[in-house]
Amino acid sequence: MADPISTAIRPYARADADHLFAAARESIVELEPWMPWCHPAYTIDEARAWIELTLIGRQDGTMYDFAITADGSYAGACGINQINAQHRVANLGYWVRTSCTGQGVAPRAVRQLLDWAFGNTNLNRIEIVAAIDNPKSQRVAEKVGAHRDAVLAQRTMVRGQPTDAVMYSVLRANWT
Repeated sequence: MADPISTAIRPYARADADHLFAAARESIVELEPWMPWCHPAYTIDEARAWIELTLIGRQDGTMYDFAITADGSYAGACGINQINAQHRVANLGYWVRTSCTGQGVAPRAVRQLLDWAFGNTNLNRIEIVAAIDNPKSQRVAEKVGAHRDAVLAQRTMVRGQPTDAVMYSVLRANWT
């Protein structure tokens, strides 16, 4: 059996814009239904603007987004956002470029992100919301040991239409 791909996460840098742009363009067909930001007209300026937003968010503590690398090359992104400081809860999101899917990159990156989040924030609960029709995203949540809490009616929008979503959670007390 081949060795798994070496996977790491790191904070975004401005120099990642071209890599983000290329990965998004490669993955439009797979990502667009679930992530409307990834659309056929996606531009390098949108990639640059996103990275600037992540840098500002990290500085002010409103979001912590990371580039995912696989064997040293840009493979996607994961992050903690929608942070509710009062209730110590946040959302966790992820995506992996098409050429890196099915190789365990997303679960390895999400585990690293959870380690980082529980080691560097006071968050108590981290939620993953996956559209009911997105089994690949649900599988990632399950592989990292997230608890399937509920199916929420019309929780997300997919292609402009409300759709049900599965809510997963990872609690600080249960994370090892």
